[in-house]
This record gives sequence, structure tokens and C-alpha cells, in this order.
Amino acid sequence: MPLPPLVAPADAISAAERERTARHAVLAGFGEIGQRRLAAARVAVIGAGGLGSPVILALAAAGVGSITVIDDDVVERTNLQRQIVHREGDVGAPKVDSVVRAVAGLSPETRVLPRRERLTAANAEALIAGADLVIDGSDTFETRTAVADACRLRGTPLVWGVVQEFHAQVTVFWSQPPAGIPPVVLGDLYPAGSVGELPTCSDVGVLGALCIQVGGMLASEAIKLVTGIGEPLLGRVAVIDSLAATQREIPLRAAQSRDPLSAPPRVAAGATRVPAPVEVDLAQLREAQRAGATVLDVREPDETARDTLPGSVLIPLGDLLADPDRVPRTPVVVVCERGARADRAARELLARGIDASVLTGGLAAWR
Repeated sequence: MPLPPLVAPADAISAAERERTARHAVLAGFGEIGQRRLAAARVAVIGAGGLGSPVILALAAAGVGSITVIDDDVVERTNLQRQIVHREGDVGAPKVDSVVRAVAGLSPETRVLPRRERLTAANAEALIAGADLVIDGSDTFETRTAVADACRLRGTPLVWGVVQEFHAQVTVFWSQPPAGIPPVVLGDLYPAGSVGELPTCSDVGVLGALCIQVGGMLASEAIKLVTGIGEPLLGRVAVIDSLAATQREIPLRAAQSRDPLSAPPRVAAGATRVPAPVEVDLAQLREAQRAGATVLDVREPDETARDTLPGSVLIPLGDLLADPDRVPRTPVVVVCERGARADRAARELLARGIDASVLTGGLAAWR
């Protein structure tokens, strides 16, 4: 349902800003009053990476008055495929510096407050203090938990999203919503201890265009909350599959009031429920290979061109998932660069009755 506006409007906006944001002014239900609410808004963005980059650009373009950006990292060339706020010339520089530069050239009246430090459970509350709402674009569940706990304790609405490979989830958490609206927090979607160590982008990859799509959704949720238009995703989770071009919605209620029989699934994007495969070390892999096991390398061709284990069968993960029957029915030891893709392949093979294990830590751990 629609919620009351989160932010009181600024007294006025400049003539230049009114001209720059003129297409907002003619939106039904938005108008100048909505633009003045954005001008008065203070938004904290956690991370200036794959999600934070499009979020920051969208908020600045929309005319948000103050954006606090919390990130301790530097720009790497591999970031540029999806982290669109940064440029080639920013490689090696702090991410918050390129954010300041980009926003200044896009929305001169938006203030960027860079915070070049790592957010932890110890400093999270202090870093988000003063924000009207928080958008979490971080890339580890440890950081997401610290952000969610700080927002829960402060009663600050949290716009939350996660992207992995070709999949994404977007929702809004709020421990102290307006009267009559049930609170929903991260623990209602992912109870404590339900999420193990998740693979990183370097392990399994991420579609850059999906980051832009989800970043736009996160920014839209923030704008809806600030201005009071539309229906935010509070109590709903948007689940996106970019390969199938589908977006579906899962209802989310507070855990203490949820009927376990009707509870929505709490499975991370792209995750499966099959048993974890056995992990082996390099000596055990060699022993299994001598006994007739197949060593299956699921890396991409550009990776296997650099190095492979002798005798390996090369089938990229995407090809294997599309046609698992091409894998020999013998015992299989699956390898990849760091283990995450091998784990996913092994689970698929186990589900089909093939004895599959994985090289612990991947090839990177044994070079």
C-alpha cells in the first residue's frame, strides 16, 4: 500500500534545478512538491560497486539533496564491466573519489559525503546516522547483516538488493514503519545462520546489465519512500531471472507471525537445496583419477587456455547445466578457479545420481 512521504519538502529549489528536473514536475502525483522532497532527502548508499554505482547516478540525476557514500575500496579494471560510475582513468583511485567527480558533473546541487572506510558491526550505526533511508549495495552477507542490524535498531528504512550471476532480489526492510504497517527486517527473509559463505562476483560472475537494472529498482524504491508515491516493496520481494526475462513477487511477513506452511522460500538467488558435495584435496583428486574418476574442469575457455590439470575433461559450467548428460557416468571430481562453480556443477550432477566431488579451494588454492 502507499506510505506517507518520508521527507518533508525543502522550502524551494533553484531555477536551474527546476529546469534540470522538469520531467519530474509533470509526473502525476509527483510535481514540484515531490522534487522538493528529493532535494531535502539524505540517503546513505553502502558500496560504490555494481549496485551502488547505478543507484548513486540515479539518485543524483533525480535531484536527491545529500548522498552519503560508504566504501573503502579502490577502482579495479575488472569493475568497469558493471560499476558504471567509474571510468578507465579512475583505476587505482578510491571509489568514493570517482563518485564525487561523477555526481558533480551530473547534478551540481547534490552533495556527496564520501566515507572511505569499511562498514562493520561496530561502526554501522554511526555511519548511517542522519540518513532518512539507507540503500545497501554491498557484496558480502557480513556487511549486509551489519547494515540491516543498524537500520533495525535506528528504525531507518532499508532498501535492499542482491545480484549474483543472472539472478537478483530486491525488497524493503523497515523495523519502525508508519502505524498500521507490519515491520519486516532482514531476519524475516534470511534467519540468522541460514546463509553460509556466498560466492563472490570473481567466483561465479555477474551480468553487468542486470546490476544496472537492479540499481535502478533500488533507486526507484528510495524515491517512492521519500516522496510518498506508489507502493514500495515493503512486505514483498521481487525475484528477477534475467536469462528467462522474468520477474516474480514473493510476499514476506514478520517471522513471528508467519505460518510455516505458507512461508515463502528463503533461498538466495541461484541457490539450490541439494546436499553439499564432498571436498577433496589435490592428492585425493590424483588418487581418484588413477582409480578411473573423471576430472571435470568447468571454467571458461579463456581460463582453461592458461592452464589445466592433465587429463581433465573441459566443459564450461553453462554448457554443463544446459546438457548434464554429456558428463560421463563415472565418478567425477569437479574443478574450477576457486570452487564456487565446481560446487554448483557437482550439485547438479549429484541430483542426477552421478558421484561428484569438488577440489577444495579450486585450482587457485593448489597452484
